[in-house]
Amino acid sequence: MAFRLTPHERGFYPLFTRAAENIVRAADELAALVAAEPAERPIIAKRVKDAENAGDALTHEILVKLNSTFVTPFDREDIYRLTSSLDDVVDLMEEAADRIVLYRLGDLPAGVRTQVAVLQRAAAATAEAMPHLATMAELREYWVHVNSLEDEGDVAYRALLGDLLAPPDDAPPADVLSVLKVKEVVETLEQAADAFETVANTVESIAVKES
Repeated sequence: MAFRLTPHERGFYPLFTRAAENIVRAADELAALVAAEPAERPIIAKRVKDAENAGDALTHEILVKLNSTFVTPFDREDIYRLTSSLDDVVDLMEEAADRIVLYRLGDLPAGVRTQVAVLQRAAAATAEAMPHLATMAELREYWVHVNSLEDEGDVAYRALLGDLLAPPDDAPPADVLSVLKVKEVVETLEQAADAFETVANTVESIAVKES
């Protein structure tokens, strides 16, 4: 880590950790939602929304601290980027949950559960990594792992698109509107996986600068 002559505010690290732990909560609730019966989903979607609100509150707290802190632990721009990307992850998961309920979707393709399982694993890896920002140690494995998970998510996404838009010739006719609704959910989940990769790439950039 780079040597600093001036002490810096370390209160950002617990906030990043709390934000990542909140993402785990949102991902687990999203997994419960996609596995639930349609009638049970609105209640679970409310819990995902609660996590999104908690994420917004943490984002606000970090930005207030950023604007009131003279010496930050790393570049202000990087703190902002990390905060924003963590917030994006929760927002996208909440958006997916909301659309599943809003569109009154019934049984979801198995690939949707695969996508959400990837998000859960990325969330767990992110929560485990955030405390290491304080020392910048043992982080490389994290960003490599999350980049690999994004690749897995991309494979699931492409397979789902193929099944939705180019089903086998012997498949029963699909309702076009239903296909478009599911496609929106699948695309939002893919965006959430991309957002996790942005978090990991931001952490990598910070670690490289601070080494």
